[in-house]
Amino acid sequence: MRTELVSEPGDRARPNEDFASLALPASGLGGALVVLDGVTPPEGATGCLHSVPWFTARLGGALTELTVSCRDLPLSEILSRAILRTAEAHQSSCDLSHPRTPQATVVVARWSAEAVEYLILSDSALLLESPDGTVTPHLDDRLALLPRSALATDALVDATVRNKEGGFFTAAADPTVADRAVTGTVPRVDVRALTALTDGATRWVEKFREGDWTDCFTYVRKEGPQALLDRVRALERADADRTFLGRSKTHDDATVVYVEL
Repeated sequence: MRTELVSEPGDRARPNEDFASLALPASGLGGALVVLDGVTPPEGATGCLHSVPWFTARLGGALTELTVSCRDLPLSEILSRAILRTAEAHQSSCDLSHPRTPQATVVVARWSAEAVEYLILSDSALLLESPDGTVTPHLDDRLALLPRSALATDALVDATVRNKEGGFFTAAADPTVADRAVTGTVPRVDVRALTALTDGATRWVEKFREGDWTDCFTYVRKEGPQALLDRVRALERADADRTFLGRSKTHDDATVVYVEL
């Protein structure tokens, strides 16, 4: 088995709000990965005393432990329990009903000798490669499908589409959001390798159009996750007129996890 994990902040002066983990049980028969992209709030109140990195560390740690130790539970139930556990850690001190309470996108994959299970919530990505080289992207594209007018201001997003029906969902403080995640199961024999990426890394495909998802997967497999992040950073620096980046931040936290089964 080959595993690689690379994560770096968009700004070296700020903490990385992403979280990534790999777990390989001692049985040798399976494993799991967890990738979170913490949502950077706008300036102003969030109702919470804690930082986004505090939240992603708590939620990511709970997801990792539960995914490995509760292999009989579906991933949606595991996400629900992890959100509840994290909420309980700060509900007495924070207003968890605030629309900008700390939150994150989620990718979880778990494999055994029989199957590969996956869960995606919001705009991080999971790519599965079959033995014949076919790459299948598993995405939660609800945010991407919203009209630009719905995302015009932070206040409008919070009032109308963030964690609301007809909008998009992230893991915050409500455990029922786990039922909104994109989930599925693929026979283990149909998966040769997998890659999880936060949207700071998916810029290679989604903003800079360097290739499609198959090209992205091939790049990671051949050159490695760090090479992909290095290329994204170079493209960001070169986009001085913001032809590709538009209103997006110049550099975003970026994470890539690659696993060959």
